[in-house]
Amino acid sequence: MTNARPTTSHRRRHVARKPLAAGLGAVGVLAGAWYATATPTTTTTAAAPQLAAVTNTTVNLAAKFPYLSAGYNNTREWTRTATAVAPNGTLRVAWPASDGVHVTPLTAAGRRSGTDTVVKGAKEVGGLVAHNDGFALLTRVSETNKWKETAAALIRYKNGTQAFRTKLTGTASHDTAPLLDGQLTWNGTKYGTYFVVHGAGGFADGHFGDKLSYVSAKGAKLTGGWSWGCSHNEGIALHAETTGAFTSLCFDDWRSGLFVSTGIGAPDNAPAVQREQCWAGYCGGTFAGRTGDLVKSSTGRYATAFASRGAAAAAKNPDDASGRGWTVKPKTSTHQVAVAFLKNRNTPAGKPVYLTSAAGTENVDVHIAPYGKDRLLVSWESLRNAKCSSGTCTGTFTGTHLRLIDWNGALKTPDKVVQARISGDVATLKDGSLTWAYAPVTPSYASALTGASPTTTTLKVARLKP
Repeated sequence: MTNARPTTSHRRRHVARKPLAAGLGAVGVLAGAWYATATPTTTTTAAAPQLAAVTNTTVNLAAKFPYLSAGYNNTREWTRTATAVAPNGTLRVAWPASDGVHVTPLTAAGRRSGTDTVVKGAKEVGGLVAHNDGFALLTRVSETNKWKETAAALIRYKNGTQAFRTKLTGTASHDTAPLLDGQLTWNGTKYGTYFVVHGAGGFADGHFGDKLSYVSAKGAKLTGGWSWGCSHNEGIALHAETTGAFTSLCFDDWRSGLFVSTGIGAPDNAPAVQREQCWAGYCGGTFAGRTGDLVKSSTGRYATAFASRGAAAAAKNPDDASGRGWTVKPKTSTHQVAVAFLKNRNTPAGKPVYLTSAAGTENVDVHIAPYGKDRLLVSWESLRNAKCSSGTCTGTFTGTHLRLIDWNGALKTPDKVVQARISGDVATLKDGSLTWAYAPVTPSYASALTGASPTTTTLKVARLKP
């Protein structure tokens, strides 16, 4: 790992993005709520195979769920929900409310099977692992520090009782976690936690980077990972491995792009998946709540999807004396849907494949998930007549798209526009079906979020059979 101090100008600006906790404190309904009346249509080809229909069940909630968050430039983003499947096939869904993070138990069919476990004091859903006897949640909790910010924590519940609460930042490590944009994974023996940190003393005081920590099944911190990595990290992806370092990706705004960060820490020499102009807000969104994920094939390849503006030109920044900074000129003003592949956990495989190209259309909320034995499901939301400023766009919502591709990026089905939104982590059931939870509303991206989030007291649990 490289411990070089970032330049003074290299800071995550708090004014650019509001931490999630601020939005949860007030849960009134916006004037001009986040609803639209557009009815998307589906374009299909008669001879082509079609995706199955998405089915839904409704789950009533015990508290109000504020389903919107203010992103960079107050852009409207879904508040992340995390859906995870336990080894016995049951489901857990995590979602934030004013009284903490709720974890709702569901049957394999997506129906409520008990009362919520409320993790008091938890501020964000940073990742969820479902176990037969409960769950593990990556979140933020209160702490006393120089910035008066929260700490990252991994919290494990067994049979309705807290088994451990392990803080992952603190005074001894000179860091805080005012927001996570995190990922939590489990390989059967240990957890991998990957999240954003804010330096609170030491070499990185006042700067933002990322941290990868491993935790045992009993809550003990393990060796491995790093204390300071991609800086700033504008997007995190993590995949658990049976042995060795967990595979990880990051959007780094200093080096400007999407990088393989596995085993590297600060990625001075990290392999570039794609060069992007990655200043705060300019990248396509954070993994896994708002863009992408990291999927592994049976042959050991990886795929990730993200919203991309591409690179018309990319070169080292001559004004950066460290030699690490890059300047990237974006190829498009709007974000297009890109899928990138890795040969193995450390090596990108060629250039990303772009699934969209309409210049006036912005694409957000990009996700990828395994579909059957040899295909991938890619989803995104499209905004026509996009107007962009400082890397973020407004526009008219035209639908949530689903598309099947193969492991070379080739089209396997035409786009299907559906009413089910994807607003966070997608889980894979034993039969290969995909399932996820979402707020049952239709979005509008016509303006920024300038007030409190609207709320819902129901979730839809979607299911898509391969």
